[in-house]
Amino acid sequence: MITVAQEVDRYLESFSRLEARAAAKEWAWFQAVRRDAMARFADLGFPTARDEDWRFTSVAPIAQTAFAPAPDDGVTPARPQLAPFAFPGLACSQLVFVNGRYAPELSSLGPLSAGVTVTSLSQALSAHPDLVEAHLARYAEYHQDAFTALNTAFVEDGAFVSVRRGTVLEEPIHLLYLSTETPAPIITHPRNLIVAGENSQVTVVEDYASLADGVCFSNAVTEVVVGQNSVLSHYLIERESPQAFNVSTLRVQQDRSSSVTSHAVLLGGALVRNNVHPVLAGEGGDCLINGLFMATGRQHMDNYMKVEHASPHCDSRQFYNGILDGQSRGVFHGRIIVHKDAQKTDAKQTNRNLLLSEDAQIDTKPQLEIYADDVKCTHGATIGQIDEDAIFYLRSRGIHRESARGLLLFAFAGESLQRMKVEPIRRHLEGLVKQWLPQGTRVEDVP
Repeated sequence: MITVAQEVDRYLESFSRLEARAAAKEWAWFQAVRRDAMARFADLGFPTARDEDWRFTSVAPIAQTAFAPAPDDGVTPARPQLAPFAFPGLACSQLVFVNGRYAPELSSLGPLSAGVTVTSLSQALSAHPDLVEAHLARYAEYHQDAFTALNTAFVEDGAFVSVRRGTVLEEPIHLLYLSTETPAPIITHPRNLIVAGENSQVTVVEDYASLADGVCFSNAVTEVVVGQNSVLSHYLIERESPQAFNVSTLRVQQDRSSSVTSHAVLLGGALVRNNVHPVLAGEGGDCLINGLFMATGRQHMDNYMKVEHASPHCDSRQFYNGILDGQSRGVFHGRIIVHKDAQKTDAKQTNRNLLLSEDAQIDTKPQLEIYADDVKCTHGATIGQIDEDAIFYLRSRGIHRESARGLLLFAFAGESLQRMKVEPIRRHLEGLVKQWLPQGTRVEDVP
């Protein structure tokens, strides 16, 4: 059995090798932050069930696996292998990363307006150092979270998206992170930085997928800065192999009168943790957090939402639906924090779950922390099974039982999908959901 000290020592040794390599590159200015983050990870260690925010999720399978960086001589996928991850009808710019490394030969950047920059984070350090240094590691709280600390210590690359003031980007930016077959378990630390200037609009899709089975761990952090009067939509798609681990953190800093939408669809992975943390720092902002998680087998999917209302007259909405089959386990922990000065806050949180087997399990914990006295906040959660009366009704109209079951499941999932306004992305995700439907469902009966 690997001890806690051995788990941390393994990363300390790897960090020493990274420091020497990173110092010779453009990351020299970041070294003090790296060391601070690594020291914090050494103090925190991996979270356990004694940590309130992780009480329903054991990360022992991650902590006890001897992960290593991906080898430099890995095989680069052929471009046709990327076809299943495209959004038909959408001509979006795409950055592709293979085992955590930027693959320019697979990436495609369409014509972008003068106010838009899309590149890898390592390249942005050379081309836009002031903008990167102004925001990188300023918002994601690595002093409180071990996985964010680990990412901050080991970050080498990721995506950089900058939309200047007054710029409206019509087509989404697609960040595709692919894992391939490797001889040993690998770990990657994608770090994305998205900056939307005042009065801008942008949509970003963050997509994690596997090209082969194999043990891999994606420990990703995305920092988003949204300027005054700006509109930003973020999509997270997780569809990795059944042996994959994924911990992703989305940290959003919102300025005055900004609007942010966060969508997530979780389908793959053995253990998945989805952290979403917007801070409504400017008056009059609003955010929508919308998600769907579907697990089967022995999958474990944990969703941790933390919405901070730090200024007055802000609105937030959370809607998360879960479908659990087999011996899978789901977690929804939603926190709404209303700070003392955030008067006139309007916040709502809803979590709905369907259990398809007797062995499936869901832990749901809606939570309100209110320190202001003039607010409107509600929260709730439901856990249930498929309505047999509804199945009987559909069967009485000549629909096969399994197809009726599939129709009801698709309708339940559709509550989340219908909030996704970019039609090609929504259609693509609807196709993924149909593929997930239990065996025996006649997909042709699902509209």
